[in-house]
Order: sequence, then C-alpha cells, then structure tokens
Amino acid sequence: MNADKQTCGLDPDGTFVELAVEVFQMLADATRVRIILALRSGELSVNHLADIVDKSPAAVSQHLAKLRMARIVATRQEGQRVFYRLENEHASQLVTQAIQQAEHTIGHPHHHRVAPDRPARAGFPETV
Repeated sequence: MNADKQTCGLDPDGTFVELAVEVFQMLADATRVRIILALRSGELSVNHLADIVDKSPAAVSQHLAKLRMARIVATRQEGQRVFYRLENEHASQLVTQAIQQAEHTIGHPHHHRVAPDRPARAGFPETV
C-alpha cells in the first residue's frame, strides 16, 4: 500500500509535495478562482471572462497567462480571438473542494443538504 502512495505522489516525503504547494499558491487569488469557476462550463474568451469576473480584460489576460504557464488552462485560437479552457478537471475539483471547505466556516454547508428525491449520505441529516 505504501508503494501505491509513492507511485502516485501521495507520500508525505514525495517529490510532488513542493509542486502541489505551487499549485495552491497559483490558486490563492480570488480572480483566478473566479476564472476557474467560470471555465467549468467550457471555453471562454478573455472578454467574456472579464465580464464574468468583473475585471478588465488586461487584468484577466495576465491571470490567464499565469494559469497557462502552470498548465491549468489551455488555449484555442480562432482568428484574432483566443479561447481559454481548463486543461483538465483537477483545478476545478480543487476549487470546488476549497469552496465546500469554506462553506463549513459558516455552519451547515449547502453541499451537505439533500434534495427530497436523493438519498441522504451516511452521517448527514436529510435537509434541503
């Protein structure tokens, strides 16, 4: 079992720990988190992202350049326009988990509530 943790980088002494810290540092910016949340629905242009996150296109472009260098986002060019998308699902999952963890600071988080047509998860009350 310990060998499995080492091969996938989950060993506390593993080589990926420092890289993971760099990923967290990259995501430690509200604008970048908002960009990642916006890109969950698919690729978007800089101008569309700027409207969504309420920042200037120049500021969003700078954030996207950093996210691109970190291989969190990828691009596709169509004429003069550049469209951005998430490189993979991992950044989205990290941000989702961080938002859900943040919900715990305000009490019973929304993500633990269960809709009437869904079964309750073990250990969580059936609320909506």
